[in-house]
Amino acid sequence: MASRIEKPTIVKAVGTKDKIIREIFGLVNSQDSHLSIAHMTSPEGWEEPGQCPEFDEFTYVLNGILKVETKDLTFNVEAGQAVQAQKHEWVRYSTPYPGGADYIAVCLPAFSIDTVHRDD
Repeated sequence: MASRIEKPTIVKAVGTKDKIIREIFGLVNSQDSHLSIAHMTSPEGWEEPGQCPEFDEFTYVLNGILKVETKDLTFNVEAGQAVQAQKHEWVRYSTPYPGGADYIAVCLPAFSIDTVHRDD
């Protein structure tokens, strides 16, 4: 059965600056553990700890530039581009460039604080 999501839930972000996470689908907003979809607005200079999550993450950049670091590579993902991070792969995201970034993140299964496994 189809269901309408009235509005996203703002979820507190981790990182060096305030980042807005608007969860549309997921454990918080729709009580869905299969998938999470969130719209992120990240300011210039934001960075978060590295993580080694138990979920695949698919990220599509709407505006700005998202910096992605893995154990082997560091690269930028610009507006109109996307990146996939495999579960159990160490990854760190940041937005060090002017204007920050606006992007959509999809996690399979849903993002969970218990399964993200952030660095100390």
